Amino acid sequence: MTTLTASIAGFDFDNVLLNAAGVYCQTASELDQILEASGAGSLVTKSATPAERDGNAGVRFAEMPLGSINSMGLPNLGLDYYLDYTITHQDEKPLFLSIAGLTKADNLAMLRDVQDSDFNGLVELNLSCPNVPGKPQTAYDFDTTREILNEVFSFYTKPLGVKLPPYFDIAHFDMIAEILNDFPLAFVNTINSIGNGLVVDPETDTVVIAPKGGFGGLGGEIVKPTALANVRALRQRLRPEIKIIGTGGVTNGRDVYDHILCGADLVSVGTSLYFEGPAIFERLNNELIAIMAEKGYNHLDEFRGRLQTLA
Repeated sequence: MTTLTASIAGFDFDNVLLNAAGVYCQTASELDQILEASGAGSLVTKSATPAERDGNAGVRFAEMPLGSINSMGLPNLGLDYYLDYTITHQDEKPLFLSIAGLTKADNLAMLRDVQDSDFNGLVELNLSCPNVPGKPQTAYDFDTTREILNEVFSFYTKPLGVKLPPYFDIAHFDMIAEILNDFPLAFVNTINSIGNGLVVDPETDTVVIAPKGGFGGLGGEIVKPTALANVRALRQRLRPEIKIIGTGGVTNGRDVYDHILCGADLVSVGTSLYFEGPAIFERLNNELIAIMAEKGYNHLDEFRGRLQTLA
């Protein structure tokens, strides 16, 4: 019998799929759809700031060949909103609460609030938002990343992971892994969108989104090779107890399989979920099961992280 179960930090998941932060997760109504979706093993909330935030103005999401481009600017309803939601529903499934302060002080203050709350789940500390004007991606600054994690783990004791941007250099895989291995992280989520792409509308000779002069994060099928590379490189370098959530380029069951083959424990879906809706989870699970059956696998551990290389 084929099983798709997984676990992170003592939390057991019926299957490996969840939404990517930012998609179907801003309001309680959207979160309910993921929570109730057949085939969704968990959900992650919209990355929260301390207070409600409107995000960037104007057209901020557009479809493009092989995916999407966005510059949302962290629109969300504030930490208290998502903390209340997750506490209310945490007995139904293991849940992820995502936070993304605009400053180190924001992140530390929110984590103190979570530490003092009744939340019993996993927190995703988003160090990788590329779409806030004037704000760099924290996880590209290795010294600052270490400094933040040092301060976080001086008081935070609940299961915590980090959301990472894509890295493009082997030396950077080494550098970020050396930092992450020094802390009791439950997981890493890789990747966030590929930051600061640009798409031109051939009919109008304009950019397709308004914020930041048209610069935005790339998602969807186009980012899959980068996502798999980051999953693979980090799985090779991180301590085995640090689990990996693979994110990026998932449109079908083979994409889910590939993330797991490269070492992912869970797999999240963003752009395709946006276009197809929560019914996608059941389809992806069925396609994954069919691939596993064809290859003679009954459990994910039989092929997780077992990508083969050429001689």
